[in-house]
Order: sequence, then C-alpha cells, then structure tokens
Amino acid sequence: MGNPPDGADSPARPASSPCLAAELDSRGDVAIDPVQARDVARWRKAERERLIALRVSLPGDERDHLTAEIGHQLDAILAGVDQPVASVYWPIRGEPDLRGWMTRAHARGVALALPVVVAPASPLEFRRWRPGCRMEHGVWRIPQPAERILITPTVTVAPLVGYDPACYRLGYGGGFFDRTLASLAPRPIAVGVGYEALAIVTIFPQAVDIPMDWILTGARPAVSRR
Repeated sequence: MGNPPDGADSPARPASSPCLAAELDSRGDVAIDPVQARDVARWRKAERERLIALRVSLPGDERDHLTAEIGHQLDAILAGVDQPVASVYWPIRGEPDLRGWMTRAHARGVALALPVVVAPASPLEFRRWRPGCRMEHGVWRIPQPAERILITPTVTVAPLVGYDPACYRLGYGGGFFDRTLASLAPRPIAVGVGYEALAIVTIFPQAVDIPMDWILTGARPAVSRR
C-alpha cells in the first residue's frame, strides 16, 4: 500500500494507521509553542525515517515471533476487561500483523473495530470489524469496514514507530490517535505495539501527547505506566 508519510510535507501518500496528516498543531484549548513545535517536528521526522527503516529491516521470522508474543500480551490485558471492545489497525511496512489475533479474538467473543478518519483534525470513528466483512479503501487507501457500524472501544491498540520509557508513543505525526483518546470518556485503555528495537530515550513529549497505558513488544514483559 506504499510508504507512510514522513510528516506534514507529504500528506497525500498512503499510510499505515490513521495517525497521519500533519505534524504538531494546536488542538482544542492546548497552546503549542511554535518554535519548540518546529524543532520537535523536525527531530521526529528524522527519527521516524530511521525507525521505520529499522523496523522494515527486521527479519520476517523475528517479526512473526514477536507478533505472536504481542498477541499473548494483549490476551492478558483483555482478560482483565469486562466485555472488551478492542480497536486494532490494518498493518503495513513491518508493523506487527495482528490480523490472525483479531480472528481468534473474534472467535472468543471480543468485539473488534478498525479506526476510520472522518475529517482532518477530528477524532477517529470506530467501525465494527468481523472476519470476512466487506472492506473498502478509506483515506490514504487504508482498508476499513465498508459498513458503518460504529462501536466505542474500551481498549485501543495502535502501532508505534518508536516509544520511550514513559510509555509515550511516537506515531506518524497526524495526532489523530491522541486527539481521539482525548475525546473519549471514559478513556479507553491505550496500548501501543511495536518491537523492542524501536525504543528511544524520549519522544520529547508535547502538551498534546498522551502516554500509552501499555507498550507491548513481545520481547520482554509488557511496559505499563500504571
């Protein structure tokens, strides 16, 4: 499906999850220092390029093994949630491919959804997903359920480009995921999934960045800020 955009300078290119479109911006009543935002945006763009190249270079069998372990870690988290509703994502470019896990989770009775971009600078909506459901291409040609059955997740799972020890997730720069978490009440459990090799010292979190509750890599025990 092509490469994720590196940042605001390439908004029309296909992407992975609906977490793209612009770099840092002002969201709601949150004011962002423009000089700091510009510096962080430049750094993040370069770091995304490095980390995506690193992720793609990981051997396929290693990614498959880690993805299977991430699935077990997700199972443990969902086991503690009453009647879980999980939003997942459609993977590309070396991201953990959880589609097999989604099929098994559905068979166990877990309600599943995929995120859909509704409009620029707006929260995502979540459409019910089932194995074999009809799919269509949405924004950036990301597959999404064609039937608009909306559900509200209690657990959101998002791929990460990088992550830091404080459970901040470096995404693709559009702010859709953070904006969506901020809009949901009660806020769902936020889970970032990726590989241990993508760990960095800090993402230089800004006022609009929301830390994950869990970071799952499959290579070590789940990291939690709780």
